[in-house]
Amino acid sequence: MLHFEHSSIINGPVEVVWRFHERPDILQLLTPPWQPVQVIRREGGLYTGAITEFRLFLGPVPLTWLARHTNYEKNQFFTDEQISGPFEYWVHRHEFTPENGKTRLSDRISYILPGGDTIEFLSGWLIQAQLEAMFRYRHYVTNRECEKIQAIGDR
Repeated sequence: MLHFEHSSIINGPVEVVWRFHERPDILQLLTPPWQPVQVIRREGGLYTGAITEFRLFLGPVPLTWLARHTNYEKNQFFTDEQISGPFEYWVHRHEFTPENGKTRLSDRISYILPGGDTIEFLSGWLIQAQLEAMFRYRHYVTNRECEKIQAIGDR
């Protein structure tokens, strides 16, 4: 099993960062421009049992990904697990921790690539690099948008 973690400080309180993640268009907002994604359906927000189905493209090849939220504690964390998709196993925990009026946003992912240990050995570094780029982008957008929300609220 492989693990990935990305964490950063978002310039806004936990409640603002959490509300941002509740937006119905959150996947479109947080998707990097180099990684096209089509949201097919999203039901249940961030709550336990919520479903998200989307289509990724690896070059011209479309892949459908279905995920269910399995854990939820408002303003603290939510967890989504792949039901079907490109990975053998995928669990992603999103954590929101208050830090001096700001929020430490942490994404922790455990996953298994299809094809076993040989594939993990050969392509694990590539997946890690892609995840790092994607979550750097996601946290940048989250920080930018939460700063805008804060600025509007401060007026």
